[in-house]
Amino acid sequence: MMRIKFKAALLLVAGLLVSGGTALAEESFSQWATNLTQQKEGSFSQWMISLSRYKEVRPVDNKVYKEECSGCHMAYQPGLLPAKSWEKMLNEKAMSDHFGDDASLDADTLKEILTYAVANSADKSYYKRSRKIALATETGDAPLRITEVRYIKRKHHEIPEKMIKGNNDVKSLSFCNACHTKAEEGNFDNDTVRIPNYPNWKDR
Repeated sequence: MMRIKFKAALLLVAGLLVSGGTALAEESFSQWATNLTQQKEGSFSQWMISLSRYKEVRPVDNKVYKEECSGCHMAYQPGLLPAKSWEKMLNEKAMSDHFGDDASLDADTLKEILTYAVANSADKSYYKRSRKIALATETGDAPLRITEVRYIKRKHHEIPEKMIKGNNDVKSLSFCNACHTKAEEGNFDNDTVRIPNYPNWKDR
């Protein structure tokens, strides 16, 4: 019975992931399925809890990337932008004027960060929210800001400006972790949102 439940859940979620964005690349799906099926067979509930993480964005797990990118802001997960965006942003010339700041790095460090970002970008990810971002950025210019992504804009368009720009504890949508309490874990689910100074923001 446990094996049947496990297989049924795997097929169901695979379908949800594919329908939530563009079709998963074969190698990405294989990696995703392998990660899930390695769970101990006797722990179906534990497996389902683990599975819920795949609805979101893969957490940052590269030490160099995390250290270098969190010096000035949250270390944004690579799965929040497509590869073409990271390639446009993480090069020597662009880093010398990184949104108005000189964020230049030595060649080896920059190469490691770029390689990691591209390998885990939205269009190479098997996480559901990243797949939606990949779909939203398939055509057109590469967005340099996460807040420029059509999918991200749509998710925030009903939030009044007074809760963002007019809120001294938020100021900009760029500060994801100001409201998304589990942003650094790659979890942007609505249930984890707490807008500072607006405890009842959902009742606006």
